[in-house]
Amino acid sequence: MDEVLIGTIVASTLRVSVPLILCALAGVLCERSGVIDLGLEGKMLLTAFTTAAVGVSTGSLMLALLAAVTVGVMLSMLHGYACVSHGGDQVVLGVAITMTAAGLTVVLGIAWFAQGGQTPPVPESVRLSGWFTGVGEALTLLPWVGKALSLAFFGHNPMVYIALLLVAAVWWLLYRTRFGLRLRAAGENPNMVDAAGVSVKALRYQALALNGVLSSLAGAYLVLAQNPSFIPHMTAGRGYMALAALIFGKWHPVGALWACLLFGFLDAVSIRLQGVSLPLLGQVPVQAIQALPYVLTVVLLAGFIGNAVAPAALGKPYVKER
Repeated sequence: MDEVLIGTIVASTLRVSVPLILCALAGVLCERSGVIDLGLEGKMLLTAFTTAAVGVSTGSLMLALLAAVTVGVMLSMLHGYACVSHGGDQVVLGVAITMTAAGLTVVLGIAWFAQGGQTPPVPESVRLSGWFTGVGEALTLLPWVGKALSLAFFGHNPMVYIALLLVAAVWWLLYRTRFGLRLRAAGENPNMVDAAGVSVKALRYQALALNGVLSSLAGAYLVLAQNPSFIPHMTAGRGYMALAALIFGKWHPVGALWACLLFGFLDAVSIRLQGVSLPLLGQVPVQAIQALPYVLTVVLLAGFIGNAVAPAALGKPYVKER
C-alpha cells in the first residue's frame, strides 16, 4: 500500500477519533464513580454550540473554550444535583439532557443568528492550527517510511496530542493516585468508602466536574478543528459511540482509546471508500459506507455488553445510612 495513503488514513483516524476519545474518558471517570451518563451526546452538542456562538461573537479562542467548559461543567452539576443529591433516575436525566440540548441549540441558533439553527463560521483566529509541521517536513527526508510518519503523526492541531496525553493522565489518576482508588471504590462499594470517612457524594461530584470538562472539550473540538460553524445535530451520535467504546474497553481509559481508534479508522476508511468500486461488489452506496461506524457500535454493544462487567454500584443512588 502506498505510504502516502497509509499516512493519510492514520492521520484521519486520529483526527476523527479525538471527540470520541475525550467523550469516552469523560464517561469512564463518571461511570467509574457509579454515575451513568447518557447525556454525553447532549453535552457535546450544547458545548459545540456555545463554542461557535462565543467564537463568532468575540473572536477569542480562549473565551470560546472557557464558555464551553463552563456550560459543560454546569450540565454535569445539574446531573449531580438531580441524581447524586436527590437520587433521580440517571438514565432518564441523561436522555433528557440530550433531548433538551438538541432542541435548545436549534432554537437559540435561529433566534441569535437567523440561519436555520446554524451559526456563521468562526473567525480563523479561533480555529486550531497545526503543530510540529517543521518536524513533519524533516521526516519526509527519511526513506521508505518518512512520508507516512510525517503525514500520520505531525501537523495535527494541539487537541489531537492533548487527547492522547489525557488518556495517560486519566489512567494515572484512576490507578496511581489515592483519589483514583477512592473514585473506583465509590463505583464498586460506596458503603466501604463511607465507612472510611470519605464522602461518596463529593467523589461523584468531582468525577462529574471532570466529566463536564472533558465532554466540553469534545464538543469544542467539533467547531474548532472539524467544522468551522455549528450545525444542528452535528455530533451525529458520537456521544453514544463513546459510550459503546468505554463499554467495549471495559471502563478502562486505554481500552476505550483502542475502541475509539477503531471507530475513527472505520470513519476514515468510509470517507476513502466513497465512490470507489470494489471487486465483485461494484460501487457500494455511500449510505452503506457511512453507516459502518454505527453498525459497529450496535455489533459491539450486542456482542460485548454481556461480557463487560460494569462497576457494581453503577446507576445506584447512594443513601448514607444513619
